Amino acid sequence: MKLEAITWLKAKEYFERKNIVVISVGSIENHGTHLCLGTDFIVPGKIIDMIDAKLDVLFAPVMPFGNADAHMAYSGTISLGEEGLYTVLKAIAESLYKHGARKFVFLNGHGGNTNAISRVGLELNKKSALSAILNWWQIAPLINKEWLGGHGGAQETSAVMAINESYVDFGAIEDIQVQGLSDELTAEGLGSIIYKGIAIPVQRTTEKVSKPGWTGPDHPKTASVKWGEEMLEATADFVAGFIREFENCEL
Repeated sequence: MKLEAITWLKAKEYFERKNIVVISVGSIENHGTHLCLGTDFIVPGKIIDMIDAKLDVLFAPVMPFGNADAHMAYSGTISLGEEGLYTVLKAIAESLYKHGARKFVFLNGHGGNTNAISRVGLELNKKSALSAILNWWQIAPLINKEWLGGHGGAQETSAVMAINESYVDFGAIEDIQVQGLSDELTAEGLGSIIYKGIAIPVQRTTEKVSKPGWTGPDHPKTASVKWGEEMLEATADFVAGFIREFENCEL
């Protein structure tokens, strides 16, 4: 059930019999010249819609804003920064904790959010609560290796196409030339450099890596509705199954 759709009395009844809550976190940020800014909260929101009727758990409203500092060179991006996101998520989690939540599942749509979510989760654990982070874009290729994707590539583009094709401007797709640091230090995605086959984290803002704003082995031109539908269904099933098991574990 969705928190925004019930009364406080219904919420009270829920927390009298359940202690689990799902919090989805996204972002408003660049996803290339072709893909909508809201990708990172639209996809987790769709996954929630797909599993809501299958589970007797409480879903907090999807958080549309995250830590998008690396994308601020692109118009329309909104960032809370890591500290801002941490502060907001901490307040949300503490509110739900006061009402009785002790198990928190964070369904995440953006890699830049992970540090803040982890900080909140560790603080919850110190209060005898438990949390888990489900990064949907990392789960999908573990289910099917053909679904591996980067930022704004075919993986995310396909997911959004399956939700609403009008959110994708196929005619605006631009090829990229990912910028490394030298002939020996080549780029892999947005957050690392490859040296002798080993990925080394090197933090750069997105426009210094890929001017159009997308990266990855999955060129957006290969995206399809079919890919998105199959991937979302399989990922939603996985998320639902995990939530069931997580709910039953002992604190």
